[in-house]
Amino acid sequence: MSEGGLTLAKAPVVEPPRPRRFRVTWPVLLSAFGALVVLLSATRAVTGAADLTSAGAINAAVALAVPIGLAGLGGLWSERAGVVNIGLEGMMVMGTWCGAWGALHFGNPWAGVLAGAIGGALGGLLHAVATVTFGVDHIISGVAINILGVGVTEFLSKITFAEMPGGGDSQSPPVPKPGIVSVPGIGDGLAALESGHWFLVSDLAGIVRGLLTNVSLFTVLAIALVPLSYYVLWRTAFGLRLRSCGERPVAAESLGVNVYFHKYAAVLVSGALAGLGGAFLSLVAATAYREGQTGGRGFIGLAAMIFGNWRPGGLAAGATLFGYTDALQLRRGGESVHALLLVVAILVAAAAVYQLVAQRRTRAAVISGIAAVAVFVVFALTSTIPSEFTSVAPHVTTLLVLSLAAQRLRPPAADGVPYRRGQAK
Repeated sequence: MSEGGLTLAKAPVVEPPRPRRFRVTWPVLLSAFGALVVLLSATRAVTGAADLTSAGAINAAVALAVPIGLAGLGGLWSERAGVVNIGLEGMMVMGTWCGAWGALHFGNPWAGVLAGAIGGALGGLLHAVATVTFGVDHIISGVAINILGVGVTEFLSKITFAEMPGGGDSQSPPVPKPGIVSVPGIGDGLAALESGHWFLVSDLAGIVRGLLTNVSLFTVLAIALVPLSYYVLWRTAFGLRLRSCGERPVAAESLGVNVYFHKYAAVLVSGALAGLGGAFLSLVAATAYREGQTGGRGFIGLAAMIFGNWRPGGLAAGATLFGYTDALQLRRGGESVHALLLVVAILVAAAAVYQLVAQRRTRAAVISGIAAVAVFVVFALTSTIPSEFTSVAPHVTTLLVLSLAAQRLRPPAADGVPYRRGQAK
């Protein structure tokens, strides 16, 4: 632009600095785990709540996290293909019954594991037929699966388990359980270190002993399914095609991908994984099948999947968090949950600092800071948590985690979006 023979340079537009994107790498994960162990150790030393890092609590946390993680993993497979699976709870219910029936009928717990997966997969097949083939709303179909799962298992219990010695209309006889394994040669040494109650050393010994001793073979199988799912979905051509069906199904079809096939496969695997979670409840977490055994874990699994941002690693972390809070309230109740309040207050305060400094999100930082202060005040003014409140600790944790994680979620673009074959034409 010129004025009076002079050329005026256009002022450059200065864009505000963008918040740096946080990348999760192995060094970051290991550092975060180390910091968490130090925090738990310090909290144990301050509060005297020894169960925070005891081997028993860690072992119980892993066992309680497995059915939640398997349900969440099932939801991950389904939603990565664009099918919302609210019916995970009903598929888990079918897995609990089928797992107990298979173990009793064949006299082998691994037959029960297979039967549980098949029972859940049948529920997944029904959900796939309704949503993929007939275009039924995903939420309506999922709710129907939940209702149907409860009704079918109640009916089957009355015509099978009620006729068996030790069984009844709402429960099965005792079932055979999968074997338990331990890493040899470490139990006694780690137990001695843990009993010393030394800062950090005893805590690490308790955590390692809880992870490597008295672990069910079913738990080992469930943990192995997490990296296996990651490999299949993110490192194979089949997984790439499946995820494309959840992101851009029309574009995928135009490139020759059989969208219906991949959606069916994903929902079938989803149901099988949820069924495995149900079978774990009747074969490992308990001694028999009982009505109402799932206790809403299918829905908590969905929460773990959302917390993990539809990724296997984050999902596993969410399931572990829910299992850990459940284990604490079951073992020492008010004492352990009260000590956990201090951990929560420190973590939320750290999140507030990160939001303010690294992400420049002042409003979110202020809200997190207020929440941290409120939790710390409750911790400081009380000495224990009443038993009426400790039983809902896992569910409160679910709500808190979802409210904090909802700000950075990125679900599949076509998740829950109706798709009909031929839209690409």
